[in-house]
Amino acid sequence: MSSIRLRLLKWLLGPILLVNLVLAALVAGLAWTPAQVAFDAGLLETANGLAARLAAGATPQLPPGAPDADRNWFVVRDGHGRHLAGAAAFPALRPGAAPYDAEVDGEPVRVVALALATPAGERHLGVARTLRQRLEVRSAIVRSLVVLVSTVTLTLAGVVWLSVSNGLRPLARIRAELAARGPGDLAPIPQASVPYEIAPVVTGFNELLDKVEAGARAQRDFLADMAHQLRTPLAGMQLQLEWLRARHARDPDTVRSLGMMELANERMIRQVNQLLALARAREGRPDGQHAALDLARLVQETIQFFVGQAAAKDIDLGFELAPALVEGDAFQLRDLVDNLVDNALRYTPAGGRVTVGCAREGDAVLFTVEDSGPGIPPARRAAVFERYVRLDDKTTGSGLGLAIVRDIALAHGATVVLDDAEGGGTRVTVRFAAAPTR
Repeated sequence: MSSIRLRLLKWLLGPILLVNLVLAALVAGLAWTPAQVAFDAGLLETANGLAARLAAGATPQLPPGAPDADRNWFVVRDGHGRHLAGAAAFPALRPGAAPYDAEVDGEPVRVVALALATPAGERHLGVARTLRQRLEVRSAIVRSLVVLVSTVTLTLAGVVWLSVSNGLRPLARIRAELAARGPGDLAPIPQASVPYEIAPVVTGFNELLDKVEAGARAQRDFLADMAHQLRTPLAGMQLQLEWLRARHARDPDTVRSLGMMELANERMIRQVNQLLALARAREGRPDGQHAALDLARLVQETIQFFVGQAAAKDIDLGFELAPALVEGDAFQLRDLVDNLVDNALRYTPAGGRVTVGCAREGDAVLFTVEDSGPGIPPARRAAVFERYVRLDDKTTGSGLGLAIVRDIALAHGATVVLDDAEGGGTRVTVRFAAAPTR
């Protein structure tokens, strides 16, 4: 995966580094040339001093050198190149030429050669000096330039990094905004603060979100329409089956067959209702459209429909309800309560208990459903929130109940937690943010 940051850094830092290296080479050359000229001037001055002594008829003699300084040699030869004084191993002289490099006793030297006219005839004078000080000065120049270039390069790299990071901050902000969204949040990205360069990308992404939202809306509408269309014929079929069972009450085989058909029809009716609830849960509503309501009162009204079902299975259905305000949609919250209580009653054996609770705890409202059923293994607690996942095949159901609960909770900014109930069974806790008291 390519990175815009790395691409920008490569195209910015590469030329900066190359330019710094070229500038460093130019500065090194400009700094070394005057030093070289100064050293050559000093060597020429020494040669002129010896030439003055030689022209006056005195014996040439080099001045004493400082400790650890460059070594110096001189030589005097006649016009035919015969050695007259100084170092016999002195290299060949090139009088009148600019200072040049040579070797004396195997050590590199810089040489200045002069041609003199003396009373004794033409003389050639040469003076040589080692390159130790020159190399030390050049090394000092190079070290200084390395430190300077490194400092400048690192400073520019830091400035470029900060500039690139600041320039890419809008992208990071958009990425953080998208990461913070919920699974069903397909709202377009606000373009008010989007930079001009990435505006086309954001526009295209918003158009894609619109298409996804339209597809999801069409799917939800189809699911809701299908559920609505199926509810009426299924209810009519239920009435017809009940009428047939009453009419053929004296035929055991017919009554048994009709009873099985009624159970299948009831199961189909429940699945259609759950599909309708799932469509409403997936549709959700923005927080601004939720209304404040007393969750305890809503639970009390909703749970009355399960009293007969609990009595038929000899299940003790209890209530622990305290007033608690939440912001939410009443229809979706009723679906949440219906599915949790229905699941608890289905999985609780005869003679068991189901306790429904609602209370405020600090800044939160807790809705709990606790049963004495077989419980849910910890390893499967995450999987049961997926659609069509059932714990076993002995209990009738479609596997949609907890998926509906999860979607409704997400639409209300709530969390759902499964844990063990006291004495065995399962406790489901839905944690809502408490609404401000009116």
